[in-house]
Amino acid sequence: MFDVIIAGCGPTGAMLAAELRLHDVRVLVLEKETEPVSFVRIVGLHIRSIELLAMRGLLERVAERGRQRPAAGFFAAIAKPVPEGLDSAHPYLLGIPQPVIVELLEQHAAALGADIRRGCAVAGFEQDSEGVTVELADGERVRSRFLVGCDGGRSTVRKLLGVGFPGEPSRSETLMGEMEVGVPHEEIAAKITRTLTLQPFGGGMYRVVVPAEGLSSAPPTLEDFQKQLRALAGTDFGVHSPRWLSRFGDATRLAERYRVGRVLLAGDAAHIHPPIGGQGLNLGVQDAFNLGWKLAAQIRGWAPESLLDTYHAERHPVAEDVLDNTRAQTELLSPEPGARAVRRLLTELMDFNEVNRRLIEKITGIGVRYDFGEGPDLLGRRLPDIDVEHGRLYALLSRGRGLLLDRTGSLTVGGWADRVDLLADSSAALDVPALLLRPDGHVAWIGEDQQGLDVQLARWFGEASETALVDAGGKVERDGVETVF
Repeated sequence: MFDVIIAGCGPTGAMLAAELRLHDVRVLVLEKETEPVSFVRIVGLHIRSIELLAMRGLLERVAERGRQRPAAGFFAAIAKPVPEGLDSAHPYLLGIPQPVIVELLEQHAAALGADIRRGCAVAGFEQDSEGVTVELADGERVRSRFLVGCDGGRSTVRKLLGVGFPGEPSRSETLMGEMEVGVPHEEIAAKITRTLTLQPFGGGMYRVVVPAEGLSSAPPTLEDFQKQLRALAGTDFGVHSPRWLSRFGDATRLAERYRVGRVLLAGDAAHIHPPIGGQGLNLGVQDAFNLGWKLAAQIRGWAPESLLDTYHAERHPVAEDVLDNTRAQTELLSPEPGARAVRRLLTELMDFNEVNRRLIEKITGIGVRYDFGEGPDLLGRRLPDIDVEHGRLYALLSRGRGLLLDRTGSLTVGGWADRVDLLADSSAALDVPALLLRPDGHVAWIGEDQQGLDVQLARWFGEASETALVDAGGKVERDGVETVF
């Protein structure tokens, strides 16, 4: 019997599997496709996703397979410079082929011990008070304590679960593909518009994005691209030798619930929206980071009663906000006079640094603040990768545990030492006495009194354990760094 079965081994499913394995959770990942994705679509990792990869020690191997670009010009493709005060050690977009990021995350999960099975489609499931029985398409039945649907916008798990998926159906579709062109780049640049883009990716390849002629369920052809290019630009630019072709609609939907009993939803199974701003993959990976440690805590037996419910409470509003900003961007790209007027106005407003920064923080995910109650503005937000003694903060979060960063030298994690690390560092680049970080890097407490800290330790990490107590002055060494408890 497994602890968790994950349906789908895309970026969300693979990241969730890895997060669970950090806590020795027995994970089975079921992927219906027999082979990994073959088409080379370039996706963009935004700042928050890059930070999460840095927390788990994955950024270096991912970055060497990608290409950095400025973290600007995302909102409705309005080009503006990187705003001042963008609070991150990684203020850039990382473009990377989708098959590569899937491969790297899958390898990461497998290296940590996740059981990944391809060619296995979920056909049905039944849940009871003890767990979930999953039936595969070949009739095999597998048992686990929880099931998580990470199986995309047409999620079988969501449909079988009976969770509503309200929103708007597609009103229009867009063609997207990567192919070679037969004319110099200078001739292309003169024809680019908000609704027609040809973006070079090296090696003579271009990403071509053009409105489709209408709604269709048929796979697009090169002739479809040529026809639409001629209609909009007067030329098809000699496009040829496509590497991949796709079509997508502007459907926008959000699952009513992210959890029903022992079955949960994450990634595109929980939310779909137009790919404007490249937020979809990032939103799913961040779902996995939020859910992973909470589900592991439930399985390991130390989760507070309501901890798993905070997954929906925190991530559902984030998805609502993403859906709203993609709706807004879609309207701003309309050729209608009213939309063009609003776009001109917003373009002017984005010359104000505060407006530009707010929109970039929204698109890149670094503006998210979970509701942890009253407190300083930093409470509920993610902490950037600041300088600490012996290096950088995120290097201390690689094991998926909580972290108390104490500048006072007087605080302790006591009976939570088996779940929370302590760094006593008076030199840390902070303007607060001490703070408690959850495993996903969000600030759960700020203060300097032990009593208030203990309340929040119990809120997020359950009851204290006598066996977790560490002798005064004890030390644990991690990656050559001695951390004092």
